[in-house]
Amino acid sequence: MPAEVAAAADSVFPQLEALLPHVQKPIQYVGGELNSTVKPWDSCEVRWALMYPDAYEVGLPNQGVMILYEVLNEQEGVLAERTYSVWPDLEELMREHGVPQFTVDSHRPVKAFDVFGLSFSTELGYTNMLTALDLAGIPLESKDRTVDDPIVLAGGHAAFNPEPIADFIDAAVIGDGEQAVLDMTRIIREWKAEGRPGGREEVLFRLAKTGGVYIPAFYDVEYLPDGRIARVVPNKSGVPWRVSKHTVMDLDEWPYPKQPLVPLAETVHERMSVEIFRGCTRGCRFCQAGMITRPVRERSITGIGEMVDKGLKATGFEEVGLLSLSSADHSEIGDIAKGLADRYEEDKIGLSLPSTRVDAFNIDLANELTRNGRRSGLTFAPEGGSERIRKVINKMVSEDDLIRTVATAYGNGWRQVKLYFMCGLPTETDDDVLQIADMATRVIQKGREVSGSNDIRCTVSIGGFVPKPHTPFQWAPQLSAEETDARLQKLRDKIRGDKKYGRSIGFRYHDGKPGIVEGLLSRGDRRIGSVIRAVYEDGGRFDGWREHFSYDRWMSCADKALAPFGVDVDWYTTRERSYEEVLPWDHLDSGLDKDWLWEDWQDALDETEVEDCRWTPCFDCGVCPQMDTQIQIGPTGKKLLPLTVKKSVPAS
Repeated sequence: MPAEVAAAADSVFPQLEALLPHVQKPIQYVGGELNSTVKPWDSCEVRWALMYPDAYEVGLPNQGVMILYEVLNEQEGVLAERTYSVWPDLEELMREHGVPQFTVDSHRPVKAFDVFGLSFSTELGYTNMLTALDLAGIPLESKDRTVDDPIVLAGGHAAFNPEPIADFIDAAVIGDGEQAVLDMTRIIREWKAEGRPGGREEVLFRLAKTGGVYIPAFYDVEYLPDGRIARVVPNKSGVPWRVSKHTVMDLDEWPYPKQPLVPLAETVHERMSVEIFRGCTRGCRFCQAGMITRPVRERSITGIGEMVDKGLKATGFEEVGLLSLSSADHSEIGDIAKGLADRYEEDKIGLSLPSTRVDAFNIDLANELTRNGRRSGLTFAPEGGSERIRKVINKMVSEDDLIRTVATAYGNGWRQVKLYFMCGLPTETDDDVLQIADMATRVIQKGREVSGSNDIRCTVSIGGFVPKPHTPFQWAPQLSAEETDARLQKLRDKIRGDKKYGRSIGFRYHDGKPGIVEGLLSRGDRRIGSVIRAVYEDGGRFDGWREHFSYDRWMSCADKALAPFGVDVDWYTTRERSYEEVLPWDHLDSGLDKDWLWEDWQDALDETEVEDCRWTPCFDCGVCPQMDTQIQIGPTGKKLLPLTVKKSVPAS
């Protein structure tokens, strides 16, 4: 692709339009969504291209990208546009006709922007990043880029260990992005206004000096003879030894998105969403999101009410998702649900929670959530099949609690319950997993008893456990794909063999293979970059999609790429780590004290449970003092909004 074509900021839509009749779902590439923003190119000094590296239908509803898009576009002299992964049919045509990776807002080439920011919620998007870079005409490796290439920036949960993609990115930001992107914009604007002194290295150095932007090129990794990391050390004076995460404390100051995007094509979530709080202190040991987003910060009940009011007016959606890691834990969730259900009763606006903790569920809340919308199934996540394994993972839910909860649901008219579990948790045995079948049987048994009907369902959904950085399980061995599959086969046979209840139990599971690749990427170091590149060059795309994922491709590429280093896939996945080992992400500070994480890992092995620190004395995880933050919880004592409830006027 000629450099002059890729670098120009002119719209490529005339060339793209000719290709669209030949691809599936062309609507996803045309832009023009309600509430999208197009700003004049020449009136802006700093320009961002934001990407969720997956298909439009998955990427558009992503809250992280939507929030940053709006935060940036509110700034004078700054523009942000969005780009998503193109499907292989369009990729082939773009390569054939020289059309570069483009934004959907005004179809400008991604290479023309100052920053190319990617939000990774899963590591399986890494090959899609390389596809986008190559289509954009941006060199795949940061060392080959010039001052005229965008700064390639990684964010999102997977960026808490960006080492596997260190060769391909220029920078990474860990934690909340709202303030971080504004700080970066200011530094880039000043550097450009000065005439871009010192070139690319200078602007990256200015970002690194803040202590809140990680520049992998400014750090060297040294290895021990056995393959472990000896140390990670800055190679440039003035660069911090550790890079800190960003934490936005007052969510009411950041009421985004104010104008949520309304998709043109069908997407995975057709609703207006509000994040009601950020962070979680339940302390589930497997949960990276809960650990890295500490402390808990609640949005106020009035702040939530205002966001819902504005968002519905701006979009016309008929459902509101109340998002967080454990939404029923908001200290005023009952008042929030009742207030919203009252206010939108006439408009039939439905409310939804992503899933509900067994011990936070109550029927009043459930009734409020379904009052104006459809009564769909309820989802609960016990995570572990046995009482013992739930102690290991610190998911303090007893089987009796679960049975009581589902009995209440079935007794109040629900007919479907979904239970989510994981397979391959540390210390797990076949028996721990087989107890999932016993639990599902008890659920159906109780449901039939309280409802007086046989027409009820329980769906058991199982995912493979993947140890994640910055959690107590970051040292744990991962179960191999073969062992995972064998364990799940035994569980399936047990459920299907139950003549009395088996037909009422649905069983969904993922085989162990994608989990091994995710494990390789989540706990990998810089040597994994060569694997990612090899998979991409062999045609790897959309690895989060079952129909596109190839385990054999990943394993064969890993065997070849890792052989010179004397390590293999098992070394990264099924191997247990020791306390002394330097982990690839140790120089990235999530605020969590490493000794505290290790002690919690030992507590897991001893099957010792730990309380939620929102309601008990501090356990010294390190986040609050290290980040100069604190847990923020209500209740505020306020009502939703000083608005009168809309009631229909009876005909006279």
